[in-house]
Amino acid sequence: MNFFLNLNPVVQAFLATLFTWSVTAAGAALVFFAESVNQKIMDSMLGFAAGVMIAASFWSLLAPGLEMAEYLGHIPWLTAVIGFMGGGIFMRLTDRILPHLHPGLSFDKTEGVKTSWQRSTLLVLAITLHNIPEGLAVGVAFGAVAADLPSATIGGAVALAVGIGIQNFPEGTAVSMPLRREGMSRRKSFFIGQASALVEPIAGVMGALFVLKMQNVLPYALCFAAGAMIFVVVEELIPESQSNYANIDLVTLATMTGFSIMMILDVALG
Repeated sequence: MNFFLNLNPVVQAFLATLFTWSVTAAGAALVFFAESVNQKIMDSMLGFAAGVMIAASFWSLLAPGLEMAEYLGHIPWLTAVIGFMGGGIFMRLTDRILPHLHPGLSFDKTEGVKTSWQRSTLLVLAITLHNIPEGLAVGVAFGAVAADLPSATIGGAVALAVGIGIQNFPEGTAVSMPLRREGMSRRKSFFIGQASALVEPIAGVMGALFVLKMQNVLPYALCFAAGAMIFVVVEELIPESQSNYANIDLVTLATMTGFSIMMILDVALG
């Protein structure tokens, strides 16, 4: 642990996001052991992931962002709103432009600009798009520690990486399993499932570098990452997890469980 603490924040962010990618790969690897996952379990896993991301957005990003804004002499609520809404608007614009297809939907439900790309490519892009804010959030959190501001702690950054990693497991499964059901080989289904999270180390390094170079915008960056993550939760995870009405109560409890676990991690470690 001491070795990790002594590393450059950019390297810390890279290693942390390598961990979050590896958990995605572990989730995608379920395709080697089963043809499908029970829908109730899958919905609960996605609900759990939504809860983790909601808690992480506040405890790991928004709350420290507000504290940092006040410490730096900003107007805290204004900084939070600008950053938070900026993250959501960025994801909306990216969602509108980048061609992608959410798992479980037919090919005619492709979003973004028109393209002739294959279904598998569009599926990867859908999850990749929504992994960007997760990697960015981890990178910004580790970069914030280097700024030596009171509300940024290495424990909080580690807690965020662990939380993001936990919720990445069902995301890997949610990509690889549908591809396997469509007749793709286990190996290719796994490869595509894990590839969807390769963007996280890239986004993590970029986020850490950005806040190290421009520390005055750090509160905005934290709130931006929170807004981008909430956009993903509301736009994808919650609707997908609650698509089966019979499972809504169970999924809601799973979401609250995910929120509670992430809150415990952040408060205990942060």
